[in-house]
Amino acid sequence: MATSSFKQTSIATCHLKCHIVHMVQITIRDLHMKTGEWVRKAADAESIVVMDRRRPVAKLVPFTPEDQEMPFRERPLVKGFSSLPKLPGDSTVFLSEDRDRA
Repeated sequence: MATSSFKQTSIATCHLKCHIVHMVQITIRDLHMKTGEWVRKAADAESIVVMDRRRPVAKLVPFTPEDQEMPFRERPLVKGFSSLPKLPGDSTVFLSEDRDRA
């Protein structure tokens, strides 16, 4: 039974390593030194794995239209929020504009 478990773990590890090998890999230092360049590459539909001492720690992926969906718009209000003043339009737009002014 231990052999079977070992084989399953090895196969899963190999799958992860093989998958990562085919992706662009950069170090945290690379990301720090050339952030804009790596973000633009990720935006061009290229996944980039960020490594820390040869260990994958993060992944830059392209932004998709699904990422722009606003799931909170249809979410029911928590008790007490209904007494807050209503803003005309979408409150997320108001918050974004307010942040941009700061």
